[in-house]
Amino acid sequence: MESLQGLIDGFGIALGANNLLFAFLGALLGTAIGVLPGLGPAGTISLLLPVVYQMGSSTTTVIFLAGIYYGSMYGGSTTSILLNLPGEAASVITTLDGYQMAQKGRAGAALSIAAIGSFIAGTIGVIGLTFIAPPLAEFALDFGPPEYFSLTLVGLVLAVFLSGSSVSKGLLTLALGMILASVGLDPITGKLRFTFASVGLQSGFDFTTLAMGIFGLGEIFYNLEQTDAMGTVTAKIGRLFPTASDWVQSRWAILRGSVMGFVVGVLPGGGGVLGSLASYAVEQKLSKHPEEFGKGAIAGVAGPESANNAASTASFIPLLTLGIPSNSSIAMIFAALLIQGVTPGPFLIVEHPEVFWGVTASMYIGNVMLLILNLPLVGLWVQLLKVPFNILGPVVVLLTVIGVYSTSNDIFQVFVLIFFGVIGYLMRKFRFEPGPLPMAFVLAPMIENSVRQSLLMSRGSLNIFIDRPISATLLGVFAIMVLTQVFKAIRSRKR
Repeated sequence: MESLQGLIDGFGIALGANNLLFAFLGALLGTAIGVLPGLGPAGTISLLLPVVYQMGSSTTTVIFLAGIYYGSMYGGSTTSILLNLPGEAASVITTLDGYQMAQKGRAGAALSIAAIGSFIAGTIGVIGLTFIAPPLAEFALDFGPPEYFSLTLVGLVLAVFLSGSSVSKGLLTLALGMILASVGLDPITGKLRFTFASVGLQSGFDFTTLAMGIFGLGEIFYNLEQTDAMGTVTAKIGRLFPTASDWVQSRWAILRGSVMGFVVGVLPGGGGVLGSLASYAVEQKLSKHPEEFGKGAIAGVAGPESANNAASTASFIPLLTLGIPSNSSIAMIFAALLIQGVTPGPFLIVEHPEVFWGVTASMYIGNVMLLILNLPLVGLWVQLLKVPFNILGPVVVLLTVIGVYSTSNDIFQVFVLIFFGVIGYLMRKFRFEPGPLPMAFVLAPMIENSVRQSLLMSRGSLNIFIDRPISATLLGVFAIMVLTQVFKAIRSRKR
């Protein structure tokens, strides 16, 4: 009953004119970003972090940024189906059957089943958020410094193992993020760390500048280097709505994809990519005609699209209840909350119920908005794809530099931005997954403080991490994951 009452109060907040407007703008911008191949939700949110400084309401801020995030999951299917170009990483799987359907003149059916599946999955995800998050937050109130250390350790390792890149590259990215987070003054001793006698580095790196460089400039630099011309839409859209046969073939794929995506989305590092992969594999295995997959099977569109949208909603659960960002985009929203003076975690529902319930209610509304937006505006998204990236990219770079300078009035931060932009470019160039870096940057201070507080509580004894049941269980999970990866590595070398 408390959840229902909280949700009712949340609708009262989300239906306010200002919040309703920003939910719409977030959904619209997110869809456009999903359609445009290259930038992605993490890069877009990072570029908008300077705007967050000017927004007075933390609730409105998160409603806007959340709309961009789950809206991009909707929009990513459009280019996957029409151009065989995934607008967002989680939509890569959609290209396998969506583009084949478009080549057969069934692009309309593919687009509509993707939108309907996304709506159903998003709604299921928000229902899960409504009823699972509050009891999880109550459970998390039992967490102390040892439990938070173990939890963040598990989260970081999961982010590496599930990021899609090689484990060795993921660990290097993770280590880089933790080193960058330690630059500046030690919070306890006050000593300088890794500043190299630079006054500008004494206060450490700003997360906004780091995120805008790694995800914004880095992505733009990399895409400007690509010489492949973007294709044009040659397939006819055809009939927009699916037939009864299409719905019969898709309904169970949508439900299965929604459940799998929700479960995977809760895991740190899981996200829509892993959910889409799992859904596609399951649908192919359960299908009576597996040979049709890759040749235009509508279930191959419905399942993965549902999974990545359910995962995007589920990823808010660990953020809002545990204070743990589950992927790079959520790490940006985590930073936006901190900028607004709100600390995500178990006390969020109690101390800032308007944020939690307002954002949750806005997701119900946002899903309806996206369903209404996506199908009628297909023609607009096709026109948007005709804007050359060599025009769009430099404009975004200029606005990014202006945004960073305006927030600090310090030219040193512009040089830091360019430095991180080069790092982001090199990471993409050499196929390093950038996702673990911002997560490590955000969580490293939490790990450091948790270790120090735990050792102060135990007077220097490490037994505190295994004497407490929750901490010991989480460390056991951590050990199992590490040993599993070690055995896999040994087995692959033997082969």
